[in-house]
Amino acid sequence: MKIYQVGGSVRDKLLGLPAVDLDYVVVGATVDEMLAAGYQPVGKDFPVFLHPRTKQEYALARTERKSGRGYTGFAFQAAPDVTLEEDLLRRDLTINAMAVDADGTLIDPYGGAIDIAAKILRHVSDAFAEDPLRVLRLARFAARFTEFSVAPETLALCKKLVADGEVRELVAERVWQELARGLMEAQPSRMFAVLRACGALSELAPELDRLWGVPQKAQWHPEIDTGIHIMQVIDYAANRKWPLATRFAALTHDLGKGLTPADILPAHHAHEARSVKLVAALSERWRVPRDCAELATHVAAEHGNLGKLADMRPATVHDVLMRCDVLRRPERFVLMLDACEADKSSRRAVGLPESAGEPFTARIDAMAALAAMQSVDAGSIAAALAAQGKPERIAEAVRNARIEAIRVARPEQL
Repeated sequence: MKIYQVGGSVRDKLLGLPAVDLDYVVVGATVDEMLAAGYQPVGKDFPVFLHPRTKQEYALARTERKSGRGYTGFAFQAAPDVTLEEDLLRRDLTINAMAVDADGTLIDPYGGAIDIAAKILRHVSDAFAEDPLRVLRLARFAARFTEFSVAPETLALCKKLVADGEVRELVAERVWQELARGLMEAQPSRMFAVLRACGALSELAPELDRLWGVPQKAQWHPEIDTGIHIMQVIDYAANRKWPLATRFAALTHDLGKGLTPADILPAHHAHEARSVKLVAALSERWRVPRDCAELATHVAAEHGNLGKLADMRPATVHDVLMRCDVLRRPERFVLMLDACEADKSSRRAVGLPESAGEPFTARIDAMAALAAMQSVDAGSIAAALAAQGKPERIAEAVRNARIEAIRVARPEQL
């Protein structure tokens, strides 16, 4: 029995990064021997075990062959005679197909260290094209390792996977899992660049893919192209390390611009309402968690309004914030403002640094209005009117009090 450290921890050590998860491959052992040594079995499809003390994962060396469509269509074979090189051969990228033995010696049969030095994401073998999930993993790694490029032959295999219809076989939960992880990487736009380059984005999210080539008014969007705008928005959110829900809202807030009638371009009247419907459809298809879907829906509906509160009457400001459910969900409202900041402050001509964007001054107006509304004692108003026998006037009186509080807080308002 020989044990090797494998996978991402080996890669990250060569990159000078901290190792988060340690994974091990065991060569020359059987399931019974692992159980006898106290290892705890995990899963049913292939032998993976947890170390009895550290709880780290140890997997028996295995091979795999394609047995059906999709990422689940594989048959695995784990046996004592499977070599380390055979196990590494089944992995996705060369940078993930390295191992370290007990003495610390690097074992790199497929040139992972060379590709790390050259900053290339390259598949290990043509078996890469048998698993459509690897397209998403490749795109996610492109978003993480921002200086790496995708090898042309690897991109060609991704195109083949798309052309063969394999990407359509992916289940929604796995699509969302990989895309969500990619959104949380350093530069999410690179993930979508890879997905577009191989044709996968049009299969997974045509609502997003159609945004490229859709013009916007240069007065408000110096980058002009809607797809480029969305990429600048999500990278802005990533640079501030904002949470997944905010990044998903940033990604989807302008989906409706892809359906703008051609005769009114580059204007996009009523795109917010179209965006809301598309966000709902995409969230359902990807099985997006509720917090992400709800935030994205609210941002899609109100991002235009939240950016121009200073130009609105207090009553209009009140109604906008009430639609955002600010009194019950003030913490979500802050996330909405973050997404709106990403939308506004990321706008700049292609090639200019992020600092060229405009500051999001609307946050000051929004938070002042929220504080004013929160200062109103709705319970006292309700109690007083109830005591007067006028309960039917409670809702109107509370609304008027909140509008007045907004006006007082912002005396420059009409």
